[in-house]
Amino acid sequence: MMFRRARNIVALTALASVAIAGIFMPGAASAGMGYAVVPTAIIYPGETISGGQLQEVEVTNPNLASGYAKSIDEVSGMISKRTLLPGRTIPVSALREPYTVTRGSQIRLIFRIGAMTISAAGSPLEDGSTGQVVRARNMDSGVIVSGTVLADGTIHVAAK
Repeated sequence: MMFRRARNIVALTALASVAIAGIFMPGAASAGMGYAVVPTAIIYPGETISGGQLQEVEVTNPNLASGYAKSIDEVSGMISKRTLLPGRTIPVSALREPYTVTRGSQIRLIFRIGAMTISAAGSPLEDGSTGQVVRARNMDSGVIVSGTVLADGTIHVAAK
């Protein structure tokens, strides 16, 4: 009979701890884990992701590793670095910004020092997104320079 009471005490203690957790953390048990973005079709590497290829689903797995996209706006317009499968979460590390300049295209090289601005025709030697430093060839002189890609597709060359 003593053991029976001990078991009841253990059960009551467990029940009380659950009740206390419900009082001090309201909605913790019923709160959703948030949302995740999943593709509705296979998205291949290098493909631009559109909002029509995606859907938001509620996360129900508490063991799901973090680092996945949580909204369609976060993913739409990005480029896939690897194959994304339907129904699977999209890791943020599998996405990249679209390139602002592409290798071999025609661009403007801009050099500014004080009030003086020099502009020249150039060609990037590598793909680059806004803010990245890339190498480019000056089409007039053949000299290779490094510069920062600007949002308008020009490259701002820095002085050495």
